[in-house]
Amino acid sequence: MSVVARKEYVAVPRDRVENFHGKQLVYVSWDHHLLFAAPFLLCLPPQTAFGELLDSALQPLLQADPDAAAIDWGKVEWLKDNQPWVPDFERSLADNGIAHKGQLRMRTPGLNSLCAVN
Repeated sequence: MSVVARKEYVAVPRDRVENFHGKQLVYVSWDHHLLFAAPFLLCLPPQTAFGELLDSALQPLLQADPDAAAIDWGKVEWLKDNQPWVPDFERSLADNGIAHKGQLRMRTPGLNSLCAVN
């Protein structure tokens, strides 16, 4: 038996950038650190300097991990949308090409205490 809708439904995404009042969503994950089961979801203005994202938003969230204090931010390997990338810490998220719902991943070689990685 087939079903026919009496009304046409149009899906409207609720996570569009227009709905965040001048801010944008940024996902950040730390590879090989299983204490955090999913990426962090940050809501920040696109004018936020990348260094400020680290200092004000990301570092406080990472403090629960035993490796957090040992991170050398100058040696972190970054991926943006799964591609190797080098951020400019002084420039804004927008200037670094980080768009709404952008995905950042960080790797910290030698700091993999919660996941046995070779």
